[in-house]
This record gives sequence, structure tokens and C-alpha cells, in this order.
Amino acid sequence: MTPTSRPVSRRGLLTGGALAAGGTVVGAAAVATTRGEPAGRPPERPPTAGVGEAVEPFHGVRQAGIATEPQAHAAFVAFTLRPGTDRGALGRLLRLLSDDAARLTQGRPALADTEPELGLLPARLTVTFGFGPGLFTAAGLDDRRPPSVVDLPAFPIDRLQPRWSGGDLLVQLCADDPLTVAHAQRVLVKDTRPFATVRWVQQGFRRAAGAEPGRTQRNLFSQLDGTANPKPGTPVETAVWIADGPDWLRDGTTLVVRRISMNLETWDLLGRTDRELAVGRRLDSGAPLTGTREHDEPDFAALGPDGLTVISDFSHLTRAHVTDDRFRILRRPYNYDGVPAADGTADSGLIFAAYQADIATQFLPIQRRLAERDLLNEWTTPIGSAVFAVPPGCPEGGWVGQQLLD
Repeated sequence: MTPTSRPVSRRGLLTGGALAAGGTVVGAAAVATTRGEPAGRPPERPPTAGVGEAVEPFHGVRQAGIATEPQAHAAFVAFTLRPGTDRGALGRLLRLLSDDAARLTQGRPALADTEPELGLLPARLTVTFGFGPGLFTAAGLDDRRPPSVVDLPAFPIDRLQPRWSGGDLLVQLCADDPLTVAHAQRVLVKDTRPFATVRWVQQGFRRAAGAEPGRTQRNLFSQLDGTANPKPGTPVETAVWIADGPDWLRDGTTLVVRRISMNLETWDLLGRTDRELAVGRRLDSGAPLTGTREHDEPDFAALGPDGLTVISDFSHLTRAHVTDDRFRILRRPYNYDGVPAADGTADSGLIFAAYQADIATQFLPIQRRLAERDLLNEWTTPIGSAVFAVPPGCPEGGWVGQQLLD
């Protein structure tokens, strides 16, 4: 069946207008209302705390969930497109996803929400979409794919697993309430069923909302992670957001998601001095070993009483250090903590999400230095990797990806 050029309504998408890959007409599978029945009143919202009521905008020039103050909980959901999902089908999918995301982020149930009560507390929910290399191929738009949005080169420290790697489409969900994230994930996964299959899901957490306002995120090594992030109104404009290039990508960015396993069992064997030497910073304050406050500039030439540099040439701080603000990356990481092995060995680590205008000139040089000789490599192993182009936002009535696909 050839897709019609006639606009497809939201109701049409939900009740049978969405074409599955291969041309079969597929309903949205979970429409809770029956045709001809009057729509019921939306459920009443019970009294809630301020954290549940807080709202982040969905519509705008740029997608939310990037420069947004990080929320406490996240789910990164990657999809593999079904064979035959072409440019027209992708347009229908992204209309559907954008419409439901817009509703849920504002505390309104999705149109076909089977659990509408769970959509009433937005808790600063943001939904961010990313396009993997396979999406451009499926759409017949390989010539529009940003050159740096390709699988990363192999690094000697990598032990990548297919179950955590790759993806044609990414949906990043972040909110200050885990139930809000879980409900949004289920709604949007149901939307994709005619078009894609779930490739992987990575769920992560940070401190609870309001627990440590203004503090940099801590990972499970107790290390402050994100101290060197570009700040809003400074290099973030050029380091993160794409200012030139094709119209469809302007005010977008790129995203690298790396799943990093942490060997907490051997980390536990280190004394505090050795831990801080490996990181290059004090674990309590995040200050460089040559400073007293988190944001003090490190002095890489300072020598200790033994005649060696105070901050090792192979510390994580040294290897990750960037001197030119234009080449910084925006780190937005989340911790994960899986089910321990039978002997109690932890399955823990970091979902490292890095946003930057260009992966090749910003992320890759840092990653090469880390892979070459970062002391933390002794206790960390990358087990997943994926890259995405993140398109700009959309106005009310529009949908994310419209500039590329429409």
C-alpha cells in the first residue's frame, strides 16, 4: 500500500491509519475508548507535592532534556526499525510520539492512555528524541546524516555487548518521579510497535529531586561527574548546539551513550589516597588535588615533596581535561545498579550520556586520551555504545524530526 499524501490525523493514527512496515494497516492496539461512546472526564488530580507538579516545556526551538537541569530518574530506550519502515512511516511514528510526549510532559494523559491517572504528574518529565545512523538509511536520507553520527571506532578498553549498543531511534525519558518515567516509557513503546522493536533499555538514577540542589552528580565511585560541563550562557551555545549546517539540524546536537561497568569490588580495595590519585580530585569536595574547591583550575605542573606532579599525567582529570571551551562536552550521566550476582558481586556502573555539537572533534579526542592511559580504566569497562543525531525541537502543532522528514 502506498502512503497517501493526505494529512493523517492523530485519531486516524490511533484507530487504523498507521501503516505497519510492509504495508499492513495496523491499529494502535491499545485505544481504550469505543467509537461512539462519549469521552469521559479526565480523572481528578489528588493533592500533590510541588515536585510532582513541576513542568518542563516540550515545544520550543530546542528539545528539552539536554540543557535542562538533570532530573532524578531516566530511561534511555533504543529501537530497531522494522524492515520496510520508510520515510513516510517514520513521519507517522514521530507525529505520534511527539503528540503523546507533548501531552505527558504537561501532565495530560496521552490520547489513548489506558492508565490516564499515571499521566497527571509530570514531575519535570522531558522526552528527547535521537536519530541513529540506521534511521537515515531507512528514510533514504544518508546524504543528510551528520558525518560524525556513525558507530564509534573500536577502543582497546571496550568490551561492547550488542544488547547495550547501537539503535536506529532513541527516546530519552527523564523525570523526578520513577513512576512518571515508567508510564511514559510504556506509552511511547506502545506507539512504536507497528514501526520498531525495542533494542535496549537503560534505566538510571541520580540524587532525589531537591536532595542536593546545585551539586554536581556523583557516580557510584563517589566521584563528582560533570564538574567541567559548559555552563548555560557561556560556551554551551557553541560546544553543544549546532549553529550552522543543514536547516533540519540547526539548534540540534549529537549524543553519545556509553554504558560503563564499574568494578566496585576491586575499587573497594583501594585506600582513599589511591582513589583520589586515580581521579585527580578530592572525593569529598571534587576539588583538584592542587586546589580547595570543586571549580578551582587544576595546576598540572605543581610538584609534590617527592618531586612528582601532584596530579598524575594519567589521572582521569588530566586525560579528560579540555583547554578550549569550544571542544567541551556536556556530560549528563546517570548511575545504574542491577541485580547482584549470587556471590554479591555488584552489577553497577554509569550510563554516560555526552552531548556535543560534533562527535568527531569533541568527544573522540577525549575518548582516545582516556582509552590510551586513564588510571580509572583499571576499574571501568565500556560495555555499550551508541550515537545519535538529536534534531531541534518543534513548535506547537509540529513534531520532532519534521524538518528532516516532511
